[in-house]
Amino acid sequence: MENPENKQKVEAKHEVRIHIDRKPYESPTPTTGVALYALAHIPSEKELIREVQGDHEDVPIPRNEDQIHLKMDEHFYSEKEFKIIVNSREKIVTEKELSFAEIVSLACDNPPSGPDILFTITYRKGPHKNPEGSLLEGGIVKIKNGMIFNVTSTNKS
Repeated sequence: MENPENKQKVEAKHEVRIHIDRKPYESPTPTTGVALYALAHIPSEKELIREVQGDHEDVPIPRNEDQIHLKMDEHFYSEKEFKIIVNSREKIVTEKELSFAEIVSLACDNPPSGPDILFTITYRKGPHKNPEGSLLEGGIVKIKNGMIFNVTSTNKS
């Protein structure tokens, strides 16, 4: 005869495979945000995001004890990669914002320097709030997958 206590333990220990930052993990479901952050060793300055299919925004996972129901092979990330184009070359970045200097570094392995060198940065295909424009020295721009940057240097002499 089957022991009801054993059956209850099996049901309570339902585990699913999930993926966090492209690495597979086994996790009980339901679980908590605290447990997911600990499982993948997500540092306190990073936020865990649940990837959502279709035309919906991905969902941040709060670092708390609220119950989270997981699905088999569900994907989460703490650092989303963005593919951007800088001077016709594809680059992969993980930051949600890039500075003028960071974009110049992506454009040039050894950027020219000196008091007479000026850089101009234009971009397009950006996020809804900044779809296109110019970035001034010292400025920062929000990044979107597929964003295109053109960086040119000139000599002001």
